[in-house]
Amino acid sequence: MAAQSALILGVLLAAGFACAKLAQRLRLPSVTGYILAGALLGPSGLALFSPRILAEDLGHFSQLAIMLIAFGVGEHLEWAKLRSALMRVTLVGLGETSLAFACVASACVLAAELGGLGPATWQASDYLALAALLGAVSVATAPATTMHVLRELRAAGPLTNAVMTAIAVNNAVALAVFGLAMGAAGQLTGAAGGSLWAAVGVSLADSALSLGLGLCAGLAIAMTTRRLRRRGEMLTAGLALLLLCGVTALWLGLSPLLAGMAAGCLIVNRRQRDVRLFRAINDFEPPIYVLFFTMAGASLHLGALAAAGGVSLVYFTARALGKVSGAWLGASLAGAKAKVRRYLGLALLSQADVAIGLIFILRGDGQLADLAQVITPVVLGGVVLAEVLGPISARWAIGRAGEDEAALGPSAAAACPVVGPDAQNGYLLTPWTWERLTPPPRPRGQVLFVLDDARTAAVLARLAAIIAHGGQASPTAMRLLPPGDNGPQSQTLSMLTTAAEQIRSMGGAMASEIVESTDPAQAIAHQARTGPATAILLAQPPDNAAREFKRFLDELIELAPCPVIVARPCGALHTERILVPVADRNDLRVLAPLVRALSSVGHHRITLMTMLASNALDEELEDAEDELDQWARQEDLAPVVRGLAVAAENRAQAIVAEAQRHDLLVMTMDGGGWQGLFFGSLAQEVQSRCQRPMLLAHRGGAAPNAAASG
Repeated sequence: MAAQSALILGVLLAAGFACAKLAQRLRLPSVTGYILAGALLGPSGLALFSPRILAEDLGHFSQLAIMLIAFGVGEHLEWAKLRSALMRVTLVGLGETSLAFACVASACVLAAELGGLGPATWQASDYLALAALLGAVSVATAPATTMHVLRELRAAGPLTNAVMTAIAVNNAVALAVFGLAMGAAGQLTGAAGGSLWAAVGVSLADSALSLGLGLCAGLAIAMTTRRLRRRGEMLTAGLALLLLCGVTALWLGLSPLLAGMAAGCLIVNRRQRDVRLFRAINDFEPPIYVLFFTMAGASLHLGALAAAGGVSLVYFTARALGKVSGAWLGASLAGAKAKVRRYLGLALLSQADVAIGLIFILRGDGQLADLAQVITPVVLGGVVLAEVLGPISARWAIGRAGEDEAALGPSAAAACPVVGPDAQNGYLLTPWTWERLTPPPRPRGQVLFVLDDARTAAVLARLAAIIAHGGQASPTAMRLLPPGDNGPQSQTLSMLTTAAEQIRSMGGAMASEIVESTDPAQAIAHQARTGPATAILLAQPPDNAAREFKRFLDELIELAPCPVIVARPCGALHTERILVPVADRNDLRVLAPLVRALSSVGHHRITLMTMLASNALDEELEDAEDELDQWARQEDLAPVVRGLAVAAENRAQAIVAEAQRHDLLVMTMDGGGWQGLFFGSLAQEVQSRCQRPMLLAHRGGAAPNAAASG
């Protein structure tokens, strides 16, 4: 049996590869060659092996391919991209998916019934089930084929962006709708008991559970692979957890496609946006896909394909009509540009991997075996037509839209070194040589800095003076003591003296407060409200006190009426070159007061850095940099602040690499509570790897900070 399996494996790979190369010589997509190779080897061709043998010996490859396909669909569901044009994405997605479903369902059920496709015992309800399933499959688009065309043309522009967004949305919709269609089909054919609405309710519940399982699997994958450096290790661990997710879904009667999609979606939407596993899988998946598509072709019976040929043509034509008209309608309602309205649907005609994956799921349901036998040749025939004509149509649409001349950007950020946390627990300060600061005649509040360690007193004072100067506030030192502390006061006096001398050397003046309290967070928040404070500045303690400090910090953030800024000690402090990574607009809003303050003194050079996907085009990178530069001009910071956009597989690694060329790193601190559990913390990941001083800004939770923005 082992020798037989190895022989079948070798024959399928060799035949698929040979036919794919022949297809490429004829300017046809490789997937067409794979399907034809399977048909040649299967029962309708040379009959070297039957579909039953393939299912028994190599069925696990199909399950692996299905999980990889679903996982890849999840990579395209990046909320940061979809959110920027949510209304347009929704309208276009609803238009092209709903009309494709409606056109295919209505046209195919009519063609199948008139053509006598299906068993003679079929009734109207069976044809309705057929229509629902074919309509659900028709929604899907081939991401790999379409993206290959865009890359080959070096496409860039509004239409290209709309195509990539539509692919992400319609494949996610296809996976969800197909699950509902299977539940409805079971009721319509009598394969399942109960009412139709009960079946729909069960399908919705199963979909929710499948998504939940996938999110848990994605979290496990992210937590496991985040510390791995070698791609081989990442691939092994990631595939193991992904396959366990798929097997668990099957064992629970859930959808492995939805679970795999949810896992990929969670990973790409984490703050770290670590997509190295996706790239590792990209290198691993070609032979799996060759087997998957070749096995799909081997399951074809030419007699069934000939009988379904007319319906396949109707399926392809109706799907094309639905995609083109639906995309035009949705884009028109969304107010998209004329070229997007005209050509978007024509760029979405390709169909392959996701559709075939849905067919394999359907064939695995014994209750719908009759429907699977009819639908398989219809869809595979439509896939062949879509893979021949779809790329041609997409190429023509991109050309007509004038978006085929832009150069393709770099594929990934360069690999960057990984370093561990610094051993020092304090800063080294160089003497202040810049212009002396002038205290404001009427301060607009306080920058409250909390003294807890003599080693960080001077640097907290310097940072507080700079931040206060930028916001026309006054630096105020706060020392907390336990109630009734009658011990020696030398340490408190020493810290206050050090802080005052540092600020005096810069030309400023400092106020101070000594407060006795059993609740440090409450005491600091009360002082911040009384001040009022525009910011609270703390120093991060050594690692052995990290857990206690985190509890205290979480409580303070909830109570604080202003931002809380944590200084992370790491060697000598210089502030000439400052790196400010921003993952989104919210980061920029939180960090804006701090950026303005840092730019107001000395000879600082501040880099606002944003990270795009590793496959971002040059035009997208330029647009992102222009957006950051425009913000700097609006804030009158252009001489000091510049924008930088990089394409990155791993956001944390990209930041660490760029930080090596800067003196200070300023970030928002994200990832608290359940959001931190699922979506991670980019700042914490960078902090664990970067050997540079850091300022981590937290937005206060008690009230909006009006003062700090000045």
